[in-house]
Amino acid sequence: MDNLTFTNSILLVEGLKVTPQSSQTVFIMFLLAYVFAMVSNIGLIFLISTEKKLHDPMHFLFCNLPLNDIMGTTVIMPRLLQDILTDASERYISYAECAIQAYFVHVFTAACHYVLMIMAFDRYVAICNPLRYTAIMTNKMVIALSALAWSLAILFVTIMVGLSLRLSRCRYKIENPFCDNASLFKLSCENVSINNVFGLVYTVIVLSLSALFIFVTYVKIATVCVTSKNKALNSKAIKTCSTHLAVYLIMFITGAVFIFLHRFPEYSDNRKLASIMFHIVPPGLNPLVYGLQTKEIRQKVVKLWCRKK
Repeated sequence: MDNLTFTNSILLVEGLKVTPQSSQTVFIMFLLAYVFAMVSNIGLIFLISTEKKLHDPMHFLFCNLPLNDIMGTTVIMPRLLQDILTDASERYISYAECAIQAYFVHVFTAACHYVLMIMAFDRYVAICNPLRYTAIMTNKMVIALSALAWSLAILFVTIMVGLSLRLSRCRYKIENPFCDNASLFKLSCENVSINNVFGLVYTVIVLSLSALFIFVTYVKIATVCVTSKNKALNSKAIKTCSTHLAVYLIMFITGAVFIFLHRFPEYSDNRKLASIMFHIVPPGLNPLVYGLQTKEIRQKVVKLWCRKK
């Protein structure tokens, strides 16, 4: 295996510890979750793109979320499904494929926070400055905000993964269900302090920045609602902000559980499962929470459902 590793850059993925008796059951559960996430997110994008009533800044910004969810599930699920039905000693992956997977895993994670931040800004403008909403949230602004969210994710993830790709390799085993940045630099016997520090600092900054930005945004929205005493405004704020906050909390909690379990090696199996859930739970729940709780989308879905009946 060592010669094969260094000549052909073949790695072994540890994957999930699944018994032969339960492998088919686990495969079917993950497959159903993957199909549901894909169908619901693709359906939302199609619905928003074809329904003229939904062609507004809020829904165009929202499209970033299902696009990111599609990427986040697709980058790991097909490979994971294949590995579940493969013997643990035969779960090989090329180094190039592993690096690509790790790159998009982290782009997905970072984009989750940036996309929800720009959506929070949209809600802030709509509720706190409704008379200037159309003047501020123009098509150019929507494109600029979307480009900013994706550019930041791509830029910093490129630097983070690039720091890992520069290292030489002396190991061949990926001790995770899929490849991520930590999996890449742990393959090296060199000093990886820079990788650890950059990854930790970047993670803390993104988590803190998104949490702080959304907290401040909601405090300002709450202040406007309390001082205005406008029932219509308050009702709109509760409906739009509650769904956005629910989506953020789902993403934040699933990610926090994964990060928390990293500190306890004895729960490595739970950590692996939690890392997979981060790529399944938010993409599966986001269309239900955000899509169906939005009045315009819900009405369109009901109409389509009634036509089929």
